[in-house]
Amino acid sequence: MTTHSAPTVPDVFHEASPLDREPYLSLVKAVLAWSVSDTVLRPRDCEQIALQLSGQAGVLAEDLRRRCTRLPEISTLRTLTEISLGEAERRLSTPPRLTVAGVQNLARLVRALYERHDQLHAAARLDRTAGIAG
Repeated sequence: MTTHSAPTVPDVFHEASPLDREPYLSLVKAVLAWSVSDTVLRPRDCEQIALQLSGQAGVLAEDLRRRCTRLPEISTLRTLTEISLGEAERRLSTPPRLTVAGVQNLARLVRALYERHDQLHAAARLDRTAGIAG
């Protein structure tokens, strides 16, 4: 009887992704398509978009932080995630600029956090596959 070795990276991604990502990724895509010089938004519109994006960035950061603590301390994935979380914390610790450029910066943050989430998920999947094959 052959036994399979356990994955070296814990499976931290069987849980659902935080909230429904498609509306936020659509918003990110739309915001980043704006031309800063050509797009004119009322401050109230910028404020509403900033609230949506900063709220989602906070949810994503918290989810990544929770998942990150389950990774081995010497893991490159953990180190990269901690760097991303530090940047997110710095950017979310101050009120956003209620301008097109300010909203675009938040959109970039949300996009980066989703990318980090996806990278961790892909790595966990690869590791599970390697553990099964080994």
